[in-house]
Amino acid sequence: MAVKLHFSKGHGTGNDFILFADPDGSLELTPAQIQVLCDRHFGIGADGVIRAVRSRSLDAGAAALVENPGAEWYMDYYNADGSVAEMCGNGIRVYAEFLTRSGLVELAAGAILPIGTRAGVRDVQRSALGYQVDMGGWWIGDDEPLVNAKGLGVARPGLSIDVGNPHVVVALSDDAELEALDLSYLPVIDPSPEHGANVEFVVPGDPLVKDGVGHVRMRVHERGVGETLSCGTGTVAAALAVRHWAGDRAPNDWRVSIPGGTVSVRMFPTEDDGEHLSLSGPAELVYDGEITLA
Repeated sequence: MAVKLHFSKGHGTGNDFILFADPDGSLELTPAQIQVLCDRHFGIGADGVIRAVRSRSLDAGAAALVENPGAEWYMDYYNADGSVAEMCGNGIRVYAEFLTRSGLVELAAGAILPIGTRAGVRDVQRSALGYQVDMGGWWIGDDEPLVNAKGLGVARPGLSIDVGNPHVVVALSDDAELEALDLSYLPVIDPSPEHGANVEFVVPGDPLVKDGVGHVRMRVHERGVGETLSCGTGTVAAALAVRHWAGDRAPNDWRVSIPGGTVSVRMFPTEDDGEHLSLSGPAELVYDGEITLA
């Protein structure tokens, strides 16, 4: 039977999403329906779909409520090809804007909104740039993948970083190499990760550090999507990789420039002697609409 979907279209630095409210978890779209929605020629067009659902209304939300009973809302996120994704740094900011603009939550200045995701609960606050997200912990893989991409010429070494979802970051020598990439083609990672990975190509700023802040330029091919104007978790992975390569004296505050704009990444210590990451950037809702799906 046909499904009538009320939706909002939003983006964070050009990384765009279709969002809809399904508080009780009664409307679960199929991968084929998600593909139609995200198709830029025959559908609405987006990098992904986000369902706003209460954590108690789906099995995946149970773990979020155990981790933080205040995580009333769950970000049920899907890539443009219909596959599920663990986390989306731009998407969760747009999701927070959708929840507040829709009247589903209230988020006062300084207050924290815990949101459940497949990568765990993430805390969101308002910031001068829009929203700031505590992205949680991270770790670097012990493998040494080689990455090739159309326009790159020869394969380059990559750094595997997991920030709730998998990434491989590749350093390039200059902006010309970055611009020469054709990321409409899937980069080849050797060995291939079991569940795939987002691939970030980065060029450190010149100078790398200015006024105590590191600078990086990045392009990304997102798993299940293709090249996007921005990738929130990818910008975090890019900043981590460049800090790792730069050594102990590298800063913990970074600005990452992507085709869709600029975001801020900060690394900060936690009480258990670990380290978390924060991502700050804009979130905009562009329009609301209604579509009927077969």
